[in-house]
Amino acid sequence: MTRRRVRAAGLRFAYAGGPAVLAGADLDVPPGGRLALLGANGCGKSTLLRCLSGALAPREGEVTVDGVAVDRSRAGLRRHRQTVQLVTQDPDDQLFSASVAADVSFGPLNLGLPEARVRERVEEALALLAVAHLRDRPTHLLSFGERKRVAIAGAVAMRPSVLALDEPTAGLDPAAVVDTLAALDRLQAAGTSLVLATHDVDLALAWADQVAVVVAGTVRQGDPATLLSDVALVAGARLQRPWVLAVRDRLAALGVVPPDAGARDEASLLALLGG
Repeated sequence: MTRRRVRAAGLRFAYAGGPAVLAGADLDVPPGGRLALLGANGCGKSTLLRCLSGALAPREGEVTVDGVAVDRSRAGLRRHRQTVQLVTQDPDDQLFSASVAADVSFGPLNLGLPEARVRERVEEALALLAVAHLRDRPTHLLSFGERKRVAIAGAVAMRPSVLALDEPTAGLDPAAVVDTLAALDRLQAAGTSLVLATHDVDLALAWADQVAVVVAGTVRQGDPATLLSDVALVAGARLQRPWVLAVRDRLAALGVVPPDAGARDEASLLALLGG
């Protein structure tokens, strides 16, 4: 997997007749890393991902790959979608073939690849998402969590450098969340850069290398613990501080742990307490 640097600079976008959704948004996707895109519902996360993938054209600003602006011609966008793939929040927006294997093969077939290479990509994607056992299952008979993972597999079969996921854990039960995150771990290990849009601050803190908080059409990006400890930023984005940081700060105030103690999840918090 070729690691590419995808950036958005000064993006401005508004839907017809509506107010600005993005008002000069910048985003830097770390090659091979995990970026969580945070913000309240309706803040512009999905719009930003669609601009990143080429599905929407910003009114101002540009998206670049390794410093080169995306070519918005038909052929240019086709090439770009081999670099950045978007998985939407509702899997039914992307699943339409009769079977899982047919759906996952759709993208590679449209690239004009030989049948043997298409099969190779399909099997690879099904294995990475742990859905190979569903290969011949009709898509309409899948559970919601299975449909989400199959939709991701369809994007993965394109072998993108960057996979952008819009609320991939929304609506899933706890076991399905664990399965989905484990699949994303495998994708990152294979070299894919991940951008995950969510309003789950606890997930972002535990999972991401960096977070990007969308507020008032702009983006603040940086270290998860640092940004999510910024009370004004978190409140302005209509989010809540992660519970781990709140508990850590209370323990620090009581002198139980050092003020700068690192804690990203329950396990690391318990480790600070010697548990």
